[in-house]
Amino acid sequence: MFWDRFAGVYDLFENAFNRKVYQGTGEAVAKYIGETDVVLECACGTGAITKYLAPKCLKILATDFSAGMLKQAKKNCRNYDNLVIRRADLTKLKIADERFDKVVAGNVIHLLPDPKAGLRELERVCKEGGKIILPTYINLSKPSNMLVTSVINKLGAGFQKQFDLESYKQFFDEIGYTDVYYEVVDGRMPCAIAVITKKKIK
Repeated sequence: MFWDRFAGVYDLFENAFNRKVYQGTGEAVAKYIGETDVVLECACGTGAITKYLAPKCLKILATDFSAGMLKQAKKNCRNYDNLVIRRADLTKLKIADERFDKVVAGNVIHLLPDPKAGLRELERVCKEGGKIILPTYINLSKPSNMLVTSVINKLGAGFQKQFDLESYKQFFDEIGYTDVYYEVVDGRMPCAIAVITKKKIK
């Protein structure tokens, strides 16, 4: 699996290529987390966002499908006693409905063959009135970024989509999420953060 093989050098690559955004995304997402929140993070990778969320919330469950990434996350986030790290498939979460106050899934939407189904699963486990927070690199902003992601994809990353800010907004609009707040962490390869509030059932 590509992500298992890449896990050991992922942080090194990201910090060398895109440090400002790699670190800034965790800081930006953490602003949406409250001290009483129980948080689910899917596709946690090496824990780059996790380590910003854990100090802000009551409890956090960080998951990823890649065993290699989870191994790195456990190393990087070993100091947080409110954190559980577990292997899970984002598209088939073995979690009860409306379990979490906040659900975070970073840089994974573009990897899903059926992103709509993935989003519905994230929505299912989020409480009514809670937030689904989706940071995603908008690598179509610059030709050099397209080249980098093309090379990584050829190595086996499995990208299904690539976005700029407008196509990212259009993506959510087309699948029925019309009331979405967007924030951009700018840098060499910017990250667009989509924030969806789960509507209460009337």
